[in-house]
Amino acid sequence: MVHDPALVASLRDDLAAAFTLDLVADLLGGMAASALGREQNLPADRATRGRTDPTATLVRLFTLGLPVARPAVDHALPRTGAAGLGELGLARHRQVGDEVVAEVDVRPYGDDAGHQWWLVSDFGEPVRRAPLATDHVLGAGGASLTLASWTPRRPVGTALDVGTGCGVQTLHLATHARTLVATDLSVRALQMAALTAALAGVEVDLRHGDLLDPVAGQRFDLVVSNPPFVITPRRRGLPRYEYRDGGLAGDAVVERLIRSVGDHLEPGGVAQLLGNWEIPAGGRWTDRVGEWVAGSGLDAWVVQREEQDIAEYAETWARDGGAHPGTDDHDRLYNAWLDDFEQRGIERVGFGVVTLRRPGTAAPSRRPWTHLEELRGPVAPALGETVATTLDAWTALADTRAEGRLEQALLDTAWVVAADVTEERHFRPGADDPAAILLRQGSGLRRTRVVDTATAALVGVCDGSLPAGAAIDAIAALLDRAPGDVRREVLPTLEALVAEGFVGAGAPQGTPRARD
Repeated sequence: MVHDPALVASLRDDLAAAFTLDLVADLLGGMAASALGREQNLPADRATRGRTDPTATLVRLFTLGLPVARPAVDHALPRTGAAGLGELGLARHRQVGDEVVAEVDVRPYGDDAGHQWWLVSDFGEPVRRAPLATDHVLGAGGASLTLASWTPRRPVGTALDVGTGCGVQTLHLATHARTLVATDLSVRALQMAALTAALAGVEVDLRHGDLLDPVAGQRFDLVVSNPPFVITPRRRGLPRYEYRDGGLAGDAVVERLIRSVGDHLEPGGVAQLLGNWEIPAGGRWTDRVGEWVAGSGLDAWVVQREEQDIAEYAETWARDGGAHPGTDDHDRLYNAWLDDFEQRGIERVGFGVVTLRRPGTAAPSRRPWTHLEELRGPVAPALGETVATTLDAWTALADTRAEGRLEQALLDTAWVVAADVTEERHFRPGADDPAAILLRQGSGLRRTRVVDTATAALVGVCDGSLPAGAAIDAIAALLDRAPGDVRREVLPTLEALVAEGFVGAGAPQGTPRARD
């Protein structure tokens, strides 16, 4: 879809003057804004009812999907007007009552760095008051925000957004990539992504097709994808939602993407993906996903964030499409999901974040490394740099291990404890020695590591001034133990602390603060 650039620019100026994140937040207040995030529109309706200021008009028009008097729209958008919205396909004029009705949801969206854009998507169920259409184009949902949070934001030359939807990830990529390509199987999604990009002044090469098919033979520095990963029953007569249903059996969409994305990565290139995976009765998620990444030829870090039994999963996605519990439609979908999972012996479904990197040319003989872990707790809202530094750390450790010098490198480095790390010591009543010593990260993935006395002592002196080997020998002397024994005890944990970002090489950042 091609839009008049001058008309798009006029709308952008109008929205920037009256429809920003701050203006909307100030208008609605915390309660109504939070309710909108839960798809509850009534508080926002109450907060804007009877108001004639431009921000209230645009919230009612584009967020709540309510009819608005044409003169109010012309006042709120003085450069564009109701006529301009009609030309862009964003709204229609209703002669009865001289009202304007929005055709799509337009709302402000931004990132932690202060960038602000507008997303164009379909109205959700609260506005439609009906189940979603199968070609529904989703806005910025929870999965989109998760992917945006986990994606590294270091500058890259080329970036690809697979399954772009309304263009959420493309906007983020535009802040640090020179060239952008985005694909989607949905024509409607590409139309909305085009207008989202145009309103942001972002140039992106939008291509129609399934997953990676439109970029055959091309490679990129960064690939991101929030694919249609929902596992849905392959049964005739059930609705197929383009934004979530990949059209393959089980979790094959995610498997296919993991196994094939390496063909589209430059050396050192990163792929950041989301996905669901099936866990059979008596099985482990690490076995299934581990098989996929082993076949990819890529360095792989997979974090499972949550896990549901098959009933919970069926309830989530039956409700997602607009089928309400207690209705025949809901029971039909619920039964279809349970039948499908039970026939294939599936007991649970996992959700997580997949980070892949194609090994660089510097270590052609090194085998790819794999780390599969489960992190269920809260994490920091922006994890891009944490992901990037974790990839760097694991890759450096794998490279030195392949060269046969990992132990010496750990001992020769003067490590620095990260500034967000704190130490906790827990004592039994009356005890002189701690029963447990914990290191905690205050940011990033907020991991916790249980360490022994010698390792805690080492971390306590990691200020960049003394190589770890010399520090461990000094600690051994204080503990009246053989240095070799202490090294063998400490080094495996030190390697893990380096990999997970508790310590790193660099300028001194302080020592861990103790909390008894």
